[in-house]
Amino acid sequence: MTVFHAQPYNISACGFYFSDMEAYDTKYSGCRNSFGGQVEEFEIQFIEGESIDAQLFEALGIHQGNISYFIDAIDEWEEYEKQALIIAVGECGYSFDISDNDLSVIENVDIYPVDNLRELAEMFVDEGLYGEIPESLQFYIDYEAIARDLAVEFNEICIAGTTLIYRCS
Repeated sequence: MTVFHAQPYNISACGFYFSDMEAYDTKYSGCRNSFGGQVEEFEIQFIEGESIDAQLFEALGIHQGNISYFIDAIDEWEEYEKQALIIAVGECGYSFDISDNDLSVIENVDIYPVDNLRELAEMFVDEGLYGEIPESLQFYIDYEAIARDLAVEFNEICIAGTTLIYRCS
């Protein structure tokens, strides 16, 4: 279960925890400051939940105006979509409006499930991206040099404990 905290900007009011929009709406309407006035503005904080959801929360800049979309999205989106969105928005600088729920922005990110650039170099050689290499020469390939070249276009990120190599297009 994912838990959030609504921290009022009004210093004379107490915040509240919630995990769904029904709880948020109920507690929001009952939140009063020390003078009895309705508190309207909150900072939304991610308190507890999946690590990937916490990183997604940060990357998307979730606030009280879009928290309802986020709560729905974290249950609907697949892990690879979350990973790609974290990279697209948080690392590549693409803009994303969670209220549209249009995930086409993730098509601008290439993700490879390898631990480092050397493994990516090996994968590219195995897939033939550098052409056909005779078997007698395969032991002389400098994968470290290829990895250094790949570092110009590719980056490494750790999302929820998983290392990924990515490229923004």
